[in-house]
Amino acid sequence: MTEVRFYDKVEDSLLRFAVIIARSGDKWVFCKHRERNTYEVPGGHREPGEDIDDTARRELYEETGALRYTLQPICVYSVTAPDNFDGQESFGMLYYAQIEEFEPELHSEIEKIILTAELPECWTYPEIQPKLLAELERRKNIKFC
Repeated sequence: MTEVRFYDKVEDSLLRFAVIIARSGDKWVFCKHRERNTYEVPGGHREPGEDIDDTARRELYEETGALRYTLQPICVYSVTAPDNFDGQESFGMLYYAQIEEFEPELHSEIEKIILTAELPECWTYPEIQPKLLAELERRKNIKFC
């Protein structure tokens, strides 16, 4: 069973991921990876020596083509799952972005992005991503549907 927890902060060295819940206008931004038939919010692994905020900016650009945006850290999240990191708790930073301008083409493993008022039905990480959205909704009073 996958467990997701939320924290205000943890030791910076523990943060392995940045995940960005993004909007453009009044629509939510979701990504579809080339090798999957599911949707996800932008995000990914932190590179060695990279500041976690830089990870968020890099991943947001790589996965959505976002050029102009505001980015706000929300909280730390953790995931504990038997099939992930040998069942050890792994940590990431959750962000919220409002995207104003996109590049016309994507240059990554992402096949396409969708802008939608509705949440997708087919999640890449169904035990994790809806909980991240719910936490953003709880902390920032942002409604999803």
